[in-house]
Order: sequence, then C-alpha cells, then structure tokens
Amino acid sequence: MLCILYVNAVGALLAIAGISIERLLPTTAPRRWLWCLIIPASMFVPGFYRMHHNWIVTDGAASSDFSIAADFRNWWAHTGSIDSTINRVWWSVSLVLLIWGVANALRVAYLVAISRRRADARKAPVVDGVPIIVTDQLGPATVGLMRSRVLVPRWVLALPGVQRRYVLRHEEEHRRAHDVHLLLFASLPLLLMPWNLAMWWHLRRLSLAVELDCDNRVVNALGDAPAYGELLLTVATAASRAPRLQPAFLGGSGSLERRLRALVSPAPLRRAQKFLLPVLTVALLFIVVWMPHPILGPNCKTSHQLASTGITGR
Repeated sequence: MLCILYVNAVGALLAIAGISIERLLPTTAPRRWLWCLIIPASMFVPGFYRMHHNWIVTDGAASSDFSIAADFRNWWAHTGSIDSTINRVWWSVSLVLLIWGVANALRVAYLVAISRRRADARKAPVVDGVPIIVTDQLGPATVGLMRSRVLVPRWVLALPGVQRRYVLRHEEEHRRAHDVHLLLFASLPLLLMPWNLAMWWHLRRLSLAVELDCDNRVVNALGDAPAYGELLLTVATAASRAPRLQPAFLGGSGSLERRLRALVSPAPLRRAQKFLLPVLTVALLFIVVWMPHPILGPNCKTSHQLASTGITGR
C-alpha cells in the first residue's frame, strides 16, 4: 500500500510538471517526446529510490524526526490486513486488461481480413499516394504492428478531394511515425501496474500529444488550419457510430475540443504564466528528486503481522 501511494504521488507530480512544460512549448513544437521521458521516469524513480534513497518508517521514539504518530501507526498496521486482497485484485485487473487487449487486437485483425476479402484485391489500393484498406465503417485509423495499415471507411473516399487528402495524410503521418508501436509500448506498464492512476493519466496525455503532433505535421504540409479543424468536426459527426481506434484521425475520446483549440485559436501565455510555470515545474521536479521512498521498518512490519492476525498494540 505504501509503495502504491508513493508511485502514484511521483507520477502525479511528474504529470503536472509535464503539463506545465507543454504550456511553455511553442504551438508547433513536438510534444510526444516529453511524455516518452515522463512515463519511464515515473517507473524508474520509485524503483531506484527504493534501493538508494529511502525513508525507513519505524515505531521509533517521538523525538525522532522520522518517527510517525501512534495513531497513524495503528491505522497503518490495520491497512496491512488488506494487502492480500489488494494483490488479488491487482492480478485480476492485470489479467482482464491483458485479455481485453488481445481480444481487441484479434477483433481488429478479423475486421481487416474481412475488409480485404471483400475488396477482392491482393494489393491494397493507393489513393492520393497512400496505400489503404477500404472498410465499411472502421476508421479512419492506423493499425498493425508487424506492418502498419491505413484503414479508411468508404464514406471517406466520397469526400471532396481536399478533405480526403487531409484524412489520408493524417493516417499516413501516423504510419510513418510508428505511432501504433509507440502507444502500444507506452501502455504495457499498465499491465503490471493497473493501480497506477498517474500512469493512466500519462498515457492519456501521450495519446493527445501524438494527435497534436500529427495535426501540426499535416497542417504544415497541406496548410489551412481552419479548414482542417472544420474537417475534424465533419468526420466526428460521420464516424460517431463507428468503433474508435487509436491512433486515428479523431484520436482518443475527449481530445477533439483540445485539438481544435490548438489548431484554430491557441491561447497565448500571459506574462504571469511565463514566470509561474517554470517556477512550478522546477519546484515539482525538486520535490520528486528530494522525496524519499518510504519503507516499513522492522517494528512496523511486526505491527503489520499482528494486524493480519487480529492482534493490536492497544
């Protein structure tokens, strides 16, 4: 329990620092690499600090700077009795996530295979210079690990030429940047630590950063950000009933408004923000570096064992 709380605290502090750094970056600057640093850092710091920068929580005398109050010790001893329950829930959730991920991958592979058979073509058609797989409803999205493929529903091909090129270029940028692989490997830690709420937050911010970076590359290549933003709304309306995949033209759930704001009307930093955000970032990173990993000492471990058998210190 103590380790779980510490890992989440470190991850939350790093997430807030990452959002502050994002606000300081220019609108067109890549953002994915920031979260590609934060995610492994939130895993490495707790593991390293557990061995090399820890705070041993003991039942020491009250005069000790590192002792804890008696009431808190007793409360903490009682929480030890639910450790076994936490472990069972932990592994159960990890197993469910693994099964869900494999089942979803198999489902997408099946739908892609069906679409290719219906097309009755050995080679994927090329539209606007992009090899695609035409589907009934699935997409627009990029899928596949060994060989990434661009999925395009039939209604996208009926769009006006300029709009169609925006959609296809967006998915082609995802494919070139290997965003499928990036999001997959970034999400793997959740199988080991599903209780890490901060990691879920990191992954959500990474997904948003991937889409923002892709939007910027498309606009830089084809121009006209307002027209691109209007197309996002058009596609969102047309694809509202289709399964949502990532990475995809519409991105993750809830990201559309932020992407439109970044494209059409990015909010400039105020003078106070230009000063406060760097200060906040440095302060948060200092806390992460300074904060030791708490470890139960021998006496507290004994209290844990007594609590698990129903014996208290009172």
